[in-house]
Amino acid sequence: MVHQYKLNGYNIVLDTCSGSIHSVDDLAYDVIGMIREYTQGDIIDAMLEKYDDVTAEDVQECIDDVVALRRAGKLFTPDNYEHLAYDFKARNTVIKALCLHVAHTCNLNCSYCFASQGKYQGERALMTFEVGKRAIDFLIENSGTRRNLEVDFFGGEPLMNWDVVKQVVAYAREQEKLHDKNFRFTLTTNGMLIDDEVIEFANKEMHNVVLSLDGRREVHDHLRKDYAGNGSYDRIVPKFQEFVKKRGDKNYYMRGTFTHNNVDFTNDLFHMADLGFTELSMEPVVCAPDDPYALTEEDKLILFEQYELLAKEMLKRKKEGRPLTFYHYMLDLEHGPCIYKRISGCGSGTEYMAVTPWGELYPCHQFVGDEKYSMGDIWKGVTNKEVQDEFKCCNAYAREGCKDCWAKLYCSGGCAANAYHATGSITGIYEYGCDLFKKRIECAIMMKVSEASE
Repeated sequence: MVHQYKLNGYNIVLDTCSGSIHSVDDLAYDVIGMIREYTQGDIIDAMLEKYDDVTAEDVQECIDDVVALRRAGKLFTPDNYEHLAYDFKARNTVIKALCLHVAHTCNLNCSYCFASQGKYQGERALMTFEVGKRAIDFLIENSGTRRNLEVDFFGGEPLMNWDVVKQVVAYAREQEKLHDKNFRFTLTTNGMLIDDEVIEFANKEMHNVVLSLDGRREVHDHLRKDYAGNGSYDRIVPKFQEFVKKRGDKNYYMRGTFTHNNVDFTNDLFHMADLGFTELSMEPVVCAPDDPYALTEEDKLILFEQYELLAKEMLKRKKEGRPLTFYHYMLDLEHGPCIYKRISGCGSGTEYMAVTPWGELYPCHQFVGDEKYSMGDIWKGVTNKEVQDEFKCCNAYAREGCKDCWAKLYCSGGCAANAYHATGSITGIYEYGCDLFKKRIECAIMMKVSEASE
């Protein structure tokens, strides 16, 4: 399968199954587009009619080059991966990561919150240390021989249960020595409760921190308010700046959400860059289509333009010595995930699970509160094997609409939760999200082509 597109002056040809990427001239671009459906004679005639400055010999030489690439397995490579997807249900998976919902409550009242302001459609609650401790034991017991394990502290707002976070980290550090494990912790916070003690502890113990900021003050404060109706921008930005300043070279992300209110989201990213933040992520809102801030079909073309603008500006800033990292443009073309990972995706429901304050297990944080997807608990383990098998089989080849998609080995079929909320099935397709994803991948590949051309 081949995908061709033009962006930022480059003619780009992606061979999906081999992963080969070609930056070609106009003639080669057209030849590749015709070669599977037309005879060589037809191609030569068409090219001579289109281009005044090429000869029949030029076209034939180009055709020969394309044929050679095909024989070398770098163009029109057959899809030999589908059979691997059928082995997933039988595979023996181990759990490598948990998302600990240490706080089903929040001190903000964000309008678009998928977690119902931290309550997840249920009661407000804080995880006890005993539950957190058992979650660590459960992860160790079910991790097999895997040494590197991940724990995300999530909410709601996890800083509302900060003492338990610290206790769980301390307990895990004790256990990793006993069981030859290595824990990597992530903290996601809205910033309202950050203080010097939080900064010091997180910068020592957290492998990554995710800081929630939607960009410009007016954009952020429009939807990210406290319960009194006041915006949070002025209270959190100085704290985030201090946090990142003291973090040094450790991982962090400024994580924003864009909605119908700010389809010009690059201005929010550049605003965050002006504030001193260089590690950036901006996600499209996922909500009911009748919500006033829901993205519309009319917004989509604007968003495509924004992604392209962002890619070009990032290339420019890199040349100027002031680079930015955008999460969705991080693409490793040489040492990326193995083919099994590229087919199966994030591992939700199999290798990765969410734990509620009461110790209940769900496939990921976006399923918490939906009893249909309750998988068991951290004491008895996974008892709902049907759900786990459903997620084992959720991959790039489980969705009919994905089988012939050029991007399937980059998105692995997309987010199961987004598909479920959009279609009622984890093997459905959230088409709006797919379209945005494909544009992001096109931009990310273009940036790689540009950097390789320098």
